Amino acid sequence: MRFVDVIARKRDGQALTRGEIDLFIRGVTDGRVPDYQASALLMAIVFRGMSGEETGWLTDAMVESGERVELTDVPGPTVGKHSTGGVGDKVSIVVAPLVAACGVTVPKMSGRGLGHTGGTLDKLESIPGFRVDVSIPEFRQMLCDVRVAIVGQSPALVPADKRLYALRDVTGTVESVPLISASVMSKKLAEGSGALVLDVKCGHGAFMKSEAEAYELARSLVDIGTRAGMATEALVTGMSAPLGRAVGNAVEIAECIEALQGRGPADLMEVVIALGTRMLVLAGRDDGSGAEQAIRAVLASGGGLEKLRAMVDRQGGDVSVIDDGGRLPQARRRRTIAAERSGHVSALRADLVGRASRALGAGRRQVEDRIDHAAGVLIVRKPGEAVRAGEPVLELLYNDDAGLAEAETLAREAVAIADAPPVLRPLVLGAVR
Repeated sequence: MRFVDVIARKRDGQALTRGEIDLFIRGVTDGRVPDYQASALLMAIVFRGMSGEETGWLTDAMVESGERVELTDVPGPTVGKHSTGGVGDKVSIVVAPLVAACGVTVPKMSGRGLGHTGGTLDKLESIPGFRVDVSIPEFRQMLCDVRVAIVGQSPALVPADKRLYALRDVTGTVESVPLISASVMSKKLAEGSGALVLDVKCGHGAFMKSEAEAYELARSLVDIGTRAGMATEALVTGMSAPLGRAVGNAVEIAECIEALQGRGPADLMEVVIALGTRMLVLAGRDDGSGAEQAIRAVLASGGGLEKLRAMVDRQGGDVSVIDDGGRLPQARRRRTIAAERSGHVSALRADLVGRASRALGAGRRQVEDRIDHAAGVLIVRKPGEAVRAGEPVLELLYNDDAGLAEAETLAREAVAIADAPPVLRPLVLGAVR
């Protein structure tokens, strides 16, 4: 079979066979399919789409391109969690210890920041000494010891995705539900969890801007997991404004600690409790009401905070930051963004706040850029809150003023103030099961 014939079949709107998809992924992995042909097929998929069956086969082939994490020797049920990314999205660092404190093992392989969205690994690395680069055997041992570990993606898992993702990023082929779904789910299936709960974000700060797009992606992700025999469900959550009151790295770790101390912002805790509840349900621990009570109980008792402490210690981090946030990286400079008029904050554009944080040094423009873990944005007034002219709405934290002017411009554009408070919707918009 010539690979050019596979490209032509998809170009003409035909469904690919499992054998053709296997040929594609094997060729991408071993280099026999050159980048220009792989890119051509990716573009054909963007325009012509894929059926659920094709997307499932693509996911399976990507999983088989590398190793799988074997978790049969890990105690208790296992459940994974994945977010499609947002601004201020620190949920994993709060919910994973809470669920682990309820007796469920939570294996989590995470990524770094991309564009205006933050990365869980970058946030955790603001804790002095915290290690995210570990081998698969060490990852398994961490789970046996602590029941929760948040680490970087092993290069041995799904190598086909790494090459395809790099091609999609530079060929305009990112915006495809089948390709996004296969990328996400191949990694989640390779991680070895028995169940998976997905947080599909929608809004200004998310990749999927509309609810319709978010539900389409959620259905595709859940369908792949179900076809693969893994209990899978998704919550669709809002990401028009940043989640919580901190955007960055060290500032978000500080907020995670406060959340596990029972002092978390209401919007963050709404999403944490909803996801944690479903993770326990899928792990077979209880029904919805009992699972929510269990999450709230370990939050109130401090069990989740102690599990975070154990995870930080096991991964080499300085556990003193749990009790003394001053040991986290601190920015030397601050700049206030004040309200230009009195009223209520009617909108706070998550994408613009995320870009402002990146301009201050908290994110990357290119993969090789270094991150300033102390930089970021604090949200003084959330949407719906009253403010007087001249009072602070945002606070910019930085060490290097090279990006300050850009950050100030973006931050001012992000804020909208109206006479009346806006009607705020719940953050958890719905579920796909």
